[in-house]
Amino acid sequence: MAENVLNDAKNRETARDGLFAGTNPFDIVTHWLDDAWKSEPNDANAIALATADKSGLPNVRMVLLKEIEQGGFVFYTNSESAKGGELAANAQAAFVMHWKSLGRQVRARGPIEAVSAEQSDAYFNSRHPQSRAGAVASEQSRPLEARETLVEATAAVREKYGDDHIPRPDHWHGFRIRPVEIEFWADGEHRLHDRFRWTRDTPDADWTIRRLNP
Repeated sequence: MAENVLNDAKNRETARDGLFAGTNPFDIVTHWLDDAWKSEPNDANAIALATADKSGLPNVRMVLLKEIEQGGFVFYTNSESAKGGELAANAQAAFVMHWKSLGRQVRARGPIEAVSAEQSDAYFNSRHPQSRAGAVASEQSRPLEARETLVEATAAVREKYGDDHIPRPDHWHGFRIRPVEIEFWADGEHRLHDRFRWTRDTPDADWTIRRLNP
């Protein structure tokens, strides 16, 4: 850990060398996440996902970032959940991914869109049968009388379809954040942190990069 901190400090001696170097922010996020998988105790891909309802009232919760694409970040959820309803009313989102072990974080925000049915199917079918059955059985975000009710419903799904043929519900799919802003932050001594913000006017425009005060 001490060696990593020393190397990070050396990498910051010139603008955007080393830790922050690169012309593609999605590649940088990928590299940072690869580093985090080696040091975080679990769920290095956890993000705090923020949405807002039609009145603008914000909401936030932890979800897992499942795919980093060239142009977007993908997570999966029930579109009939609270977050799904908020995304339907206000198709924008933001997230922060923080790694205490590395002293780094990534923030991103932008418009959101559903991924294709084929992409959702591919990920859904890669999940453990219990997770697939739970996705079918759960009426996410709605009241639940008792945990046993959900456990029994999940077991009934596995009994009905078998572990190899549990279908993806139409309301369970992936969402893609197409960011217009990505910020990279790394911890510095005496709170002299390093921050670089990448911005663009639309998800298809070129990036502008600025160093920010911590």
